[in-house]
Formats: sequence, C-alpha cells, structure tokens
Amino acid sequence: MKIFIFLIVFIFIFTSCKNSKDENNKTLTKSYSKTHQEHPGKKLMEMHCYLCHDATKTEDERLGPPMIAIKKRYISKDTSKEEFINDMQSWIKNPNEKNAKMFGAVRRFGVMQKLPYLEDDIKQIADYMFDNEIEQPEWFEEHYNRMRGNMRR
Repeated sequence: MKIFIFLIVFIFIFTSCKNSKDENNKTLTKSYSKTHQEHPGKKLMEMHCYLCHDATKTEDERLGPPMIAIKKRYISKDTSKEEFINDMQSWIKNPNEKNAKMFGAVRRFGVMQKLPYLEDDIKQIADYMFDNEIEQPEWFEEHYNRMRGNMRR
C-alpha cells in the first residue's frame, strides 16, 4: 500500500512539474514574441516610403531624400512625438512648396506628389521613425553636417 501511495505521489509530482515547465515555456515564448515583434510602421515605411526614399539606393536612383534626412530635419530636441506625427500628416496630406521644411530637397527633387495614404498608416510610420534608428547611407552624416554648417552661416 505504501508503495502504491508513493507511486501515485511520484506520478503526480512528475506530471505537475512537466505541466509547469510547459506553462513557463509558453509564457516566455509569448513574452518574447510580444517584445520582439516588428513595429508595424517599419513595414509600412519599407513598403511605401522606400519606393522613393530608400537609403540603399544611389543618389541617382532615389526620387527623394533618404528617410533619415526627413527625420533629422523634422525632429529637433524640442519636438514631441505628437508634433512630429502631425507634421508628417500635414505634409503627406498636402505637400506644397510653401509648407516645405526641406528646401534643398524640394530644389533637387521637386515637391513630393500627394499620396493617398491612410492617416493611421502615416501615424504608424511617423511613430516608428520617431522612436527608432533609421537606415542611413554611408555619405549621409558628412552631408548632413556640411548642410547644417551652411544653414548656420
């Protein structure tokens, strides 16, 4: 009888430990996948914006400035995420020379055409841009510093 009780207790402990490990593993997997999911704005930016603003394209292939240039021009140390998102919304809904912030880009590439993107998509893209590192071409940092120096003069 003692052996039978011991066997039942042993089986109970063994199976409950196994379930516990599986539950912990499921929790860790869920937690990992939530924290490591790709931001939806990144995918939207790659699908829509990189058609013209891809940092990996040469200057001759690009139809507009790289996205990092847009980010650096629109975000200063005092810019809130909400302001940045609103600025992106305004520009994409109604791009025009009068409201341009990137005068050199407008001279070089012209005013961006009006695109029928959903407001939520623009918000997701701007949200991603504000909080994350954006790919930049090798030449960009030197160009950016040179242009900033020219603007101060």
